[in-house]
Amino acid sequence: MTTVNVRIEEKTKRAAKKALAGVGLDLSSGVKIFLHQVIAEKGLPFAPIKNAKALRAKWDREADWALKHGKRYDNVKELFKDLGIR
Repeated sequence: MTTVNVRIEEKTKRAAKKALAGVGLDLSSGVKIFLHQVIAEKGLPFAPIKNAKALRAKWDREADWALKHGKRYDNVKELFKDLGIR
C-alpha cells in the first residue's frame, strides 16, 4: 500500500465526505473506488462538466442566438412539414 496526499479546499472535502457517507463510504474508500474506475475506463469515469455558472452562460448565448436567427413557425403543421414528418 501507499499513501496519496491531495490538496483540496476544505469545503470540497466536507461536501465529498458527506456525500460518500450517504452511501456508506469514507473519503479514503471513495478515492480508491474512483482510482480503480480511472484504471478500468483508462481515463475519467465520467464526462467532465462545467460549473453551473459557465453552463448557464452557454445556454443563455445559445438561446439568444436562437431568438435572433432561429426559424419560427405559426403552427405545428408547418414545423412537421419542414422536418419531413407527416
